[in-house]
Amino acid sequence: MTDELQFTLDGKQVSARPGETIWQVAKRHNIDIPHLCWLPQPGYAADGNCRACMVEIDGERTLAASCIRKPAPDMVVKTATDRAVKARRMVMELLLADQPPHEDSPDRVSPFWHWAEAQHIETSRFPASDIIKPDLSHPAMAVNLDACIECGLCVRACRDVQVNDVIGMAFRGFDAKPVFDFDDPMGDSTCVACGECVQACPTGALMPKSIVDPITQHGSREVDREVHSVCPYCGVGCQISYQIKDEKIAFVQGRNGYSNENRLCVKGRFGFDYVSNPQRLMKPLIRKPGMPKGVNVDPSNPYTHFREASWEEALDAAASGLARIADEHGGQAIAGFGSAKCSNEEAYLFQKLIRTRFQSNNIDHCTRLCHASSVAALIEGIGSGAVTATFNEVEHADVIVIIGANPTENHPVAATFFKQAARRGAKLIVIDPRGQALRNYATHMLRFKSGSDVALLNGIMHTIVEEGLYDVQYLQARTDNFDRLKEKLAAYSPESVAPICGIDAKTIREVARLFGTAGRAMIFWGMGISQHVHGTDNSRCLISLALMCGQVGRPGTGLHPLRGQNNVQGASDAGLIPMFYPDYADVEAEPVYKRFEELWQTPLSKKAGLTVVEVINAANAGKIKAMYIQGENPAMSDPDLDHARAGIAKLEHLVVQDIFLTETAMMADVVLPASAWPEKTGTVTNTNRQVQMGRKALNLPGDTREDLWIIIELAKRLGLPWTYTHPSEVFAEMKRAMPSLDNITWERLENESSVIYPCPEPDHPGDAVVFGDGFPTKTGRALLVPADLLPPAEVPDDEYPFVLMTGRQLEHWHTGAMTRRADVLDSLEPGPTASLHPNTLARYDLVPGELMRVTTRRGSIELTARADMAVQEGTVFIPFAYVEAAANILTNPQLDPYGKIPEFKYCAVKIGRADGPPQRVPKPSLEVTASGL
Repeated sequence: MTDELQFTLDGKQVSARPGETIWQVAKRHNIDIPHLCWLPQPGYAADGNCRACMVEIDGERTLAASCIRKPAPDMVVKTATDRAVKARRMVMELLLADQPPHEDSPDRVSPFWHWAEAQHIETSRFPASDIIKPDLSHPAMAVNLDACIECGLCVRACRDVQVNDVIGMAFRGFDAKPVFDFDDPMGDSTCVACGECVQACPTGALMPKSIVDPITQHGSREVDREVHSVCPYCGVGCQISYQIKDEKIAFVQGRNGYSNENRLCVKGRFGFDYVSNPQRLMKPLIRKPGMPKGVNVDPSNPYTHFREASWEEALDAAASGLARIADEHGGQAIAGFGSAKCSNEEAYLFQKLIRTRFQSNNIDHCTRLCHASSVAALIEGIGSGAVTATFNEVEHADVIVIIGANPTENHPVAATFFKQAARRGAKLIVIDPRGQALRNYATHMLRFKSGSDVALLNGIMHTIVEEGLYDVQYLQARTDNFDRLKEKLAAYSPESVAPICGIDAKTIREVARLFGTAGRAMIFWGMGISQHVHGTDNSRCLISLALMCGQVGRPGTGLHPLRGQNNVQGASDAGLIPMFYPDYADVEAEPVYKRFEELWQTPLSKKAGLTVVEVINAANAGKIKAMYIQGENPAMSDPDLDHARAGIAKLEHLVVQDIFLTETAMMADVVLPASAWPEKTGTVTNTNRQVQMGRKALNLPGDTREDLWIIIELAKRLGLPWTYTHPSEVFAEMKRAMPSLDNITWERLENESSVIYPCPEPDHPGDAVVFGDGFPTKTGRALLVPADLLPPAEVPDDEYPFVLMTGRQLEHWHTGAMTRRADVLDSLEPGPTASLHPNTLARYDLVPGELMRVTTRRGSIELTARADMAVQEGTVFIPFAYVEAAANILTNPQLDPYGKIPEFKYCAVKIGRADGPPQRVPKPSLEVTASGL
């Protein structure tokens, strides 16, 4: 390369690439130079403070730290001179003086001991400092500053990489040390337990507690093997490495994947021990005759209601029950819920089983409860339901809008990219009724009134039109219907919408101008946008906002609904949706179903199936009589749970395939014990459209089976001639059904970290940004769809004066089936809480930490009150992961008419003390009312 420079390294002429340090060049040439205070990983700037990497440069009086010194033309560098070697040995001996003896070290195989051994340093001539008592206050991590060398890596990990700003260096001289907040115990600090500091620490001063002896505090990261895989939690799709010791997961490390760059969150790093929880299902179960169906079974002792069975008996019972219902009532009486927590191959075969054996499209999964309205609007507007750009593109964005999402809790690793972009200088606009941590990095935080999304967004677009900030050339070349959109927006001036949304007109105009004048802008949204009866309209507004400003199809631009589960994108792509075959092919379009009839060699239904909530309603009505549910838990995840559970209990035959006796499995006729994510191999697709390989790390426990095997064996008993023996064979068939997988092969995924679809060439990493040349619509143009302001389905009144919002927490995920069985996660958030503004608690004589009651027209729950300034007055926020206070007992099942998604984010509630009836006070004035809309 012409911009490389030449210099001499240990007597050889070598080239240095732009920006490279001496250490990096040496590494490329297989020259090992010790290093402790720097990690050669993304996000870590070299510091040069430990001096373990010093080298000699001809003509210079002092030695240079190779991790920060960059080569110059004709420089002569020597790494192995007597002077350099002795200096590095002296540094190691000085550092060793402050270390516990090797046999007492918190990590006997740390990088520190590796470099000490490599330089033959076993003892130190220098006096040791005082012993520092370990800090064991945190459930996930052990702090032993007796082993700390003050390299600063933990500070950079926390401040620069994860951008959490919890760890800093305090005091001076011999008293200098890393501290958490104001020298608090780690467990009492604001630490979010991402564990980045643990992964970075070169001495063992910070260690995962899972590998530290609780008595001696000795530990070791030495393992038998490691297995590369993908995190099983949110849609970010972090690449991980399972560290296996004695055939158990000892700890988890982050890998340098495209979407995480070695970073993890508390769930990905510490939420792995659910796989060995004592409540794991180990044998197939069949319900005992006459046992009533309900969610009152002890998951630790299912034998009160079930008996063990062999696999042959259980599979026969499962298949015969489904076949009987189909024979007696037709295939439309059967429905299947697949899982976004399972692999692409499992999702594909699951939907194929229901469609080919029962000629039924009654097949769905959790996408119906998270981003169905977003997908409906995206397909309508731009012809594709996937993101137009990866979240990594914020690196190139000038303006970033995050609306209806709380990434620091729900997508923590993606949030690190947003925080880094803001620090770089990008303008971050956060729009959400609840406060959140990203407000600390935002130029604007718009805490609007819940339910008024369309009013606010139309007000922003009104300003862009009024001030001529839209991209005329882009609109003319790439879109349709702008004139109709302008007509609709004319009535939504900032002054007219300000009383509705609670954001003053001046701020609305400022945000509009910021977005409208941006060179490159991106919009991210979450379920705060989608989980409304007007969720599709909310998404339409966001799509129109991006398109009218030409912010789709270029680096640093795009539309990105942040997907909630690890494979919700892949499961949707694979056809786990009632109105689409794989790759979003319309089940009612004749050319489409004929193509799939030919591929699958069987007649297919020509009618779209029922969605999740519609299936439950049909079960209550007696129209759906049997279900096969894999890895989903509708008895916790559906709205109006009493109604949902009644429908599930009414089924004549229910087959559940899962790893725990979930609330849904408690009502099953047959329970099939399945594999946890580390116990199988398969691909998943994250929110970035990255297809990635998950690899088997553990053997199956007890008499469990891999999910793919269970689906195949059940299909065989139902008469389907399936001969698959490996997930790679299923993937090969998926490629025939899904053009999106062109140029992505199983072999390639085994050898590469990930491939983004669409992928134009066999050796291409995939397109991070799409639709630069047009859209996959019939016209090749995008459609701008105007949206009217509609009220939520249920607004506050005198009897129910508050608004309920539900959602996730950082520590818990979805219905809690996995995270509440992970010791660290459950200890961090052990029970259900209702978060309210302190003023609201005071007005109702409610005390934080004491029980309170929340009631809607559908039911009532009791849980602990929590004071939270991030929650607006007049609002209650409840996480939905807790069965003992299931938030979805309260939620409204009313559906968005397009996406068929329930309104989880808005319903009317009343609150009160748990020891008395809910109290009433005048309705707060901060929330949307029907008249206000």
